[in-house]
Amino acid sequence: MSGDFRTPLATIEGLGSAKEGTSHFWQQRITAVALVPLSIWFAASALAYVGAEEGAVATFFAQPLNGILMFLFLFAALVHMRIGLQVIIEDYIHQEGLKVTLLMLNRFANVAIGVGVAYALIKIALSVH
Repeated sequence: MSGDFRTPLATIEGLGSAKEGTSHFWQQRITAVALVPLSIWFAASALAYVGAEEGAVATFFAQPLNGILMFLFLFAALVHMRIGLQVIIEDYIHQEGLKVTLLMLNRFANVAIGVGVAYALIKIALSVH
């Protein structure tokens, strides 16, 4: 008699077939915690520059601390989003081909957005005097 006798707890603890449960669980929690202060910083920064000229905003993000905080905010948000969307796709999409396609698109879009953000922040940091 073969069968899968793992409990839901065993699967969450990373004892499932993919052994990713624990890693995704902790990544999701860590990024959520990191996003709390980073979101507050981002909201305060965005509100402070409402109506400001483009140059003032670029100068703000060219400052090392602000550029690094923006990168961390977007990195944490992207990781959090990728894992959240992955869980939704895995739970609600039952056609294997469509599921694999959506998981790949999720990963590719996440990397593309991350590379674009990193490029933009580096470009801003290097172009503002």
